[in-house]
Amino acid sequence: MLAVGGLALATPAVVWASSGGAGFGSAPAPSSGSGSSSTTPTATVRRGNVTVSASGNGISVATKASALLRRPLQFSGKASPGHTVEIERRGRETGYTWAPTTHAVAGSDGSFTATWPVNHIGQFAIRAVDERGRTAQAAAASPTLTITAYRPSIATIYGPGMWGNKTACGKVLRRSTIGLANRTLPCGTPVAVYWHGRTLVVPVIDRGPYANGADWDVTVATANALGMPGTETVGAVSLPRSS
Repeated sequence: MLAVGGLALATPAVVWASSGGAGFGSAPAPSSGSGSSSTTPTATVRRGNVTVSASGNGISVATKASALLRRPLQFSGKASPGHTVEIERRGRETGYTWAPTTHAVAGSDGSFTATWPVNHIGQFAIRAVDERGRTAQAAAASPTLTITAYRPSIATIYGPGMWGNKTACGKVLRRSTIGLANRTLPCGTPVAVYWHGRTLVVPVIDRGPYANGADWDVTVATANALGMPGTETVGAVSLPRSS
């Protein structure tokens, strides 16, 4: 089961983001050719168990930056008393169009609470829209924030005994290499990994794993950055590749 509490761990390969939120720093892209560059990759780790919020157009909304598949995600905020607030999401899974997600009616004090039983994974823009007098212009002015929904899956750690070998994606594996292996995702696909309140985006650099029922095989440097001591259940989701 995924834990949410953060762990204090300092390693030379880890850089903490200067601010919280749902955004992710870019992990180093897999190198092409021999991968013999001496540059040490840097993992940008962010706190994922934080609250994100937005306000505007007479509405405020807040929720957690990270969610897990098949777990409830709660939204709360303020709107005009008695008005229905529609929570909508947009991302790769919705074809990058706004899709109804959940809704609530604001109470006499304007407060509302709505719950989404997370049924899709991905990185989503979320907005809260006042349904009374809704227009395209009013919806566009609604407050927007970003969340990431992860699928719980098993991750193992690999690397020792393989230093200096080339991965299936053509990268030389070193102690400092940031990345992970997957059986089907294309090389270079960015994958967001969540563990104990930490998030890290790393590229697919290899094929596997093929044992222990695992879905991912993370490098030692990646495991150190996240604080993973061994085979664990993590949250993971592939993200769109930047153009």
